[in-house]
Amino acid sequence: MTTQAAPAIVPNFDDDRSTDRKLAIICSKGNLDMAYPGLILANAALGEGVETHLFFTFWGFDMITKSRMGDLKFTMLGNTATHLPQGIGGLPGMTAMATHQMKKQIAEVGVPEVPEFLEQIVASGGHLWACRMSADMMHLAKDDLYEGVEDIINAADFIEKTDGAQLLFI
Repeated sequence: MTTQAAPAIVPNFDDDRSTDRKLAIICSKGNLDMAYPGLILANAALGEGVETHLFFTFWGFDMITKSRMGDLKFTMLGNTATHLPQGIGGLPGMTAMATHQMKKQIAEVGVPEVPEFLEQIVASGGHLWACRMSADMMHLAKDDLYEGVEDIINAADFIEKTDGAQLLFI
C-alpha cells in the first residue's frame, strides 16, 4: 500500500493587495494603552489592502480631540497587567511616570505617537469618523477634532458605511 502526499498549497504573494474586505474598529477608550490597539490593527489592515474605518466614541474621542490627542495618559490604577501593587498607582506623580515610561517604550520600537499614527492611517486611505452622540455630550464640533476626521456621524450611519465589515470594539 502506498500513500500519496497531499498537494502542496502555494500561497500567492502578488503585489496586488486589493481586497473586498472591510474592517470597522470602534475606539471607545482614550487612555494611552487603549489607543494603540485600534491604531495598530487599522494600520495592519490598510497594509493588507483592507478598507478600514475607525469610529471614535465616548472616551475614544480623546484620541481625535485636538486639545487632548497629544497628551493621552497611562495609569496603573485598576490595571493588574502592570504586575505591580495597585496602591503604587495612586501615589502622586505615578501616572506621569507611567505615561513617560510607556511613551518611551513605544518610541523605542518605532511606533509613532497618536497624532502621527492617525496621520499615517489617513494617508494610507483609512477613514476616521466621530460619533454624533459623543460629540453632543462633550459639546465638541468638527473644528475641535483632528483634521483627518471625515465627519461626525451617528451610529446608524457608521453601520451603513461599514456594511459587511469585520467589527472590532476596543
